[in-house]
Amino acid sequence: MNKQWMELVESIKQLYGKDFVALHEPTFNEKEVEYVTDCVKTGWVSSVGSYVTRFEESLAKFVGVKRAVAVVNGTAALHIALKVAGVEANDEVLMPSLTFIATANAVSYLQAIPHFIDVNMETLGVNPMELETYLEEVAELRQGELYNKQTNRRIKALVPMHTFGHPCMMDELVVLCDKYKLVLVEDAAESLGSFYKGKHTGTFGKVSAMSFNGNKIVTTGGGGAILTDDETLADNVKHLTTTAKVPHRWEFIHDEIGFNYRMPNINAALGCAQLDKMQEFITRKRNLVRSYEKMFENIEGVQLFKEPAYTQSNYWLQTVLLDESYNRDEVLDFFNKQGVMSRPIWTPMHELKMFQQCPKMDLLVTEKLKKNIINIPSTPISEV
Repeated sequence: MNKQWMELVESIKQLYGKDFVALHEPTFNEKEVEYVTDCVKTGWVSSVGSYVTRFEESLAKFVGVKRAVAVVNGTAALHIALKVAGVEANDEVLMPSLTFIATANAVSYLQAIPHFIDVNMETLGVNPMELETYLEEVAELRQGELYNKQTNRRIKALVPMHTFGHPCMMDELVVLCDKYKLVLVEDAAESLGSFYKGKHTGTFGKVSAMSFNGNKIVTTGGGGAILTDDETLADNVKHLTTTAKVPHRWEFIHDEIGFNYRMPNINAALGCAQLDKMQEFITRKRNLVRSYEKMFENIEGVQLFKEPAYTQSNYWLQTVLLDESYNRDEVLDFFNKQGVMSRPIWTPMHELKMFQQCPKMDLLVTEKLKKNIINIPSTPISEV
């Protein structure tokens, strides 16, 4: 790599004041210590406690939904969201191949089949126009439900994923789901604090899932949440994620197969402190974008991915697009050897051995992006 790239590395290290810069680190201060210490002192550290309730209520208010149910991680949130959306064994679920494996795994837990679709360059998310053209070719409505003409399986749901926090084209996807009788289940794992035309992600479909893993913009250590405006559905989610136990002062009665998925109170305490600083995190993330704009402006063949004009992204992971003159792995090797952690985008789902036989459309953009996307350090900074 040339002198410009060495100068870029030094600029990133200077920005963070470190010789080794991680991809994304949590940001903690005294408030997290205070809340977690208080939780420990109460003795209520497991799946029941005031911080769980507080976290759920604060999250629902911030996002703009009636209910949020906190769970142990984002994968569990997706699993339950799909289950309550009506996905059953042998159903097909439309999802981008360009996603983290949790999206496909959650479908597989229900013995359903991922059906992989392409994304666009504008959002890195599901391409609604190409998807509609594809569905016109391979699917048909039968008595109010969509079926794959090739496999004869029901196509039950669409799961758009807001890649790196950048919102998908939700207006078009909502219309498409209505036309084809698909349940819309948003994978909003990466997009807390992101808005599409002024409306928060995770609020467009019947139900959605979020993640609060240690590398997310807000973390509970490990954690996730299911979001919905349907009170009855939310009550069912809470019941299912609490081992389907019927409330009683001492009896252990469970009325269906449930899941031990509730978020522990000690994790929720951490999350409450983090949510209190959400607006600060967003501001600092956007400061980082401006810093990177200056760093990359004179490097040819490299483009910093920016939010579409109709969205406000949380910029969870800073994304760089390399043109064909670069070898992605050589760039990754250079950054990491210099102490600046960088990573490629995920291996597309259709290339993984357990999903290679799943139905899919042409995935030209997905396969292109796999070759030229890298993520660079994204921990929020305080100043430009």
